[in-house]
Amino acid sequence: MADLRERFGALVAVHRRRRGMTQEMLAKAAELSIDMIGKIENGASGARFPVIERLANALSVDPAELFTTAIPDAEIRSEIFVEACIRISKLSEDNLRKLLRVLDVLDGSDNRT
Repeated sequence: MADLRERFGALVAVHRRRRGMTQEMLAKAAELSIDMIGKIENGASGARFPVIERLANALSVDPAELFTTAIPDAEIRSEIFVEACIRISKLSEDNLRKLLRVLDVLDGSDNRT
């Protein structure tokens, strides 16, 4: 399992994309550098509480959402996302591993063993 910095960074990126924001847009809204956003999203840098708060405000999420994959029902707006979640929930453990490998290829992080 990814360490906390990597998971946090990945969730920041997910929320940013869900909001249709670029790293530059998030950096401006959170009053951070684009370089810092990149480092956070890649798990190369952690964030202190004030930065976490600024990121959460810029992304319009509760700060806790940057540490968990649980997404409040009110936030799920995409029909395709809902359909994907339903189908994923029905997969076996073996097929979930296969899906993770496919996702790694799609997002360019093809480094799973």
